[in-house]
Amino acid sequence: MVIERELFIDGKDVPAWERRTTEDLNPYTGGVYATVAAGGPADVVRAVDAAQRAFEPWADTAPSVRRGIFLRAADILEARAAEVVELMAHEVGGVSSWARFNTALAANMLREAAAVVTQPLGEVLATEPADRLSMAVREPLGVIAAFSPWNAPVILGTRSIAVPLAVGNTAVLKPSEDAPIASGLLIADVLREAGLPPGVLNVVTNARTDAAEVAKTLIADPQVRMVNFTGSTRVGRVIGTTAAENIKPAVLELGGKNAVLVLDDADLDHAVDAVTFGAFHNAGQICMSADRVLVHRSVAEEFTVRLAAKVAGLPHGDPADQSTVVGPLITESAARRVSELVAEAVADGARVRAGGGEREGTRYPATVLDGVTPRMRIFREEIFGPAVTVITVEDDDEAVSIANDTEYGLTAGVLTSDTRRGLALAKRLRTGIVHVGDQTVDDEPQAPFGGVKSTGYGRFGGRWGVDAFTATRWVTVAGHHGRYPF
Repeated sequence: MVIERELFIDGKDVPAWERRTTEDLNPYTGGVYATVAAGGPADVVRAVDAAQRAFEPWADTAPSVRRGIFLRAADILEARAAEVVELMAHEVGGVSSWARFNTALAANMLREAAAVVTQPLGEVLATEPADRLSMAVREPLGVIAAFSPWNAPVILGTRSIAVPLAVGNTAVLKPSEDAPIASGLLIADVLREAGLPPGVLNVVTNARTDAAEVAKTLIADPQVRMVNFTGSTRVGRVIGTTAAENIKPAVLELGGKNAVLVLDDADLDHAVDAVTFGAFHNAGQICMSADRVLVHRSVAEEFTVRLAAKVAGLPHGDPADQSTVVGPLITESAARRVSELVAEAVADGARVRAGGGEREGTRYPATVLDGVTPRMRIFREEIFGPAVTVITVEDDDEAVSIANDTEYGLTAGVLTSDTRRGLALAKRLRTGIVHVGDQTVDDEPQAPFGGVKSTGYGRFGGRWGVDAFTATRWVTVAGHHGRYPF
């Protein structure tokens, strides 16, 4: 049975203004999983108007009430874990373990949002007049334009709105066309059930052909005060430019070309397991996925042989099968791109150690390459699929140089038995996140999450998220009537 969903505006499920719909496809079967409302500019205006009406009442809502809503939402989402597993399998090809991780982390993001509700809202400042009170006060901004991607739909859909709402903003969420339910409408359902007032969160889904117009209308609306975007660097450049043209701040979390450094003293059994997880979880479709493994020459061949053997044994197939580790890519064009990157590299001299070959629809085998050089596209471009490159290095300095030789800067891992050595290298890596003793894929809702360079700017998580989605005002209270020169 095909699921049918409408827009979520002002606390109600409503059809698009022109009653248009669009298809939401299952990437594994190619069949229609759902039809959703295809919102347009008029629907964006309706949603923003609803969010603006809800803003002041929501910002004035008692902290205990707001906290209670987010805590209830976390429990509701966890109780729907089995539903999320089924939804993500059909909508984005996510395997069971990835869907359950999405559920657990998103629930904890909601709990972290509940915790920030009662964080201090300002500080008292030193001031020249002895009897004057001078304060820096943090206040919500207003309506937030939020954009969520498909690849970690429940995590990133939740992250796009949880802290912004918790600190008193309202939001209009535009979810990915590839995951309109998991990265948007599901989250609205959970928060509505938890008691979120009408208009505080609104969700506008759209057809792929209308995406640019819907985004531009949302960002340009004068009632929208900030933009929050997670997605590709290509689209992020457009979003950031549009926000700047409208003189609105933005948080952008974009692509990555992440490296794991395997040093000569690393535990190779652990390194193989860590890299396999970091490179192939969710078929490599995570902004934190390990694209490059930089291995010291003394252990490179042994490491590569072990990695290739493990990767060759990973179960591929139907994401609805509980045993599947590597499911499909999100679209045939995504699988074709990975296949082309690998084929071009092999034609230029790279060696396939596991996987490779042609795609089958949206599926591509988990692949390990070595012999990759800087002239190859796969050396420079984010793979965003089930492939990893192993690059041999002579020493730590060369590993750091190659790791930093990219336009991106999200995360890195350093696998070593010497923590001091690992921390010394971490200081030299130009990424927003570094994990010493681990691979690249990790996330905690209370930690500052974000990157540098073309990975974007701004941080999510804990007090950094509060800083990002509030404005600081200077407020003074005079202790006496001032004396003026005229």
